[in-house]
Amino acid sequence: MLNPEKHKSPDKKSGDFPYWLVALGAIAVALAYVIATNQLYSQIANAVSKGVYITVFVTLVGFFLATMLGLIFALMGLSKSLVLRQIARFYVEVIRGIPMLVLLFYIAFVGAPALAWLIDTITRPLQEAGVMGEFRTRDISLMWRAILALMIGYSAFIAEVFRAGILSVDEGQVEAAEALGLSPWQRFRLVVFPQAIRTILPPLGNDFVAMVKDSSLVSVLGVADLTQMGKIYASGSFRFFETYSIVAYIYLVLTIGLSLGLRQIEKKLRKAQER
Repeated sequence: MLNPEKHKSPDKKSGDFPYWLVALGAIAVALAYVIATNQLYSQIANAVSKGVYITVFVTLVGFFLATMLGLIFALMGLSKSLVLRQIARFYVEVIRGIPMLVLLFYIAFVGAPALAWLIDTITRPLQEAGVMGEFRTRDISLMWRAILALMIGYSAFIAEVFRAGILSVDEGQVEAAEALGLSPWQRFRLVVFPQAIRTILPPLGNDFVAMVKDSSLVSVLGVADLTQMGKIYASGSFRFFETYSIVAYIYLVLTIGLSLGLRQIEKKLRKAQER
């Protein structure tokens, strides 16, 4: 018979020194030194780093919108209304079944024109009154089309994260809050969500890190993010190895830094829960 104590994950052992992190830190410092002292690498880093702002902006805005939309569909999926539950399930299953790159193209070249037509139709009275001009597809920039695609794509996964987290709360807690006369909104805000967030945060953080990486897909639309700037520099200089090494290095700094930060937040939440 297996002894569970002997088969615990190495990460669970107390005093497990993070040698992998030391190794990554040493590599990061060495690469930073090379970039700072080598003229070629410095030039490449300056060129591609111009896209970091767009990468961060697309990720933050896209994730915020995806979280809000995901929460809405999660609540719809838990609603007492059969119609709302079926709509939420239909949305989640369809969106999760479409590859992100395909969704990006679809939103950019099909969804954006449809949205522009809808906005133009709604604002037609304002246009006739001379308050605003005609709204066209080109008024929706490629960057915002990419943000909309990431928002829709990730909202389906985030909806499942919220749904699982809310369902993890003991039903007795909800019944007790209901017995105290709290409204549905008060029960959710004061009882359910504070407990559910402990379950929600780890997978939600993983989705955030994943979106940092998937934000590189916006380069196929010509959005000047980190990947696109690297592509432009490499195609003009033929320095593919050096360019994409620096691009990968910057992405690793972003993702690993976020992962470590989220891990610390998880530890604090776990300690607070144990208390």
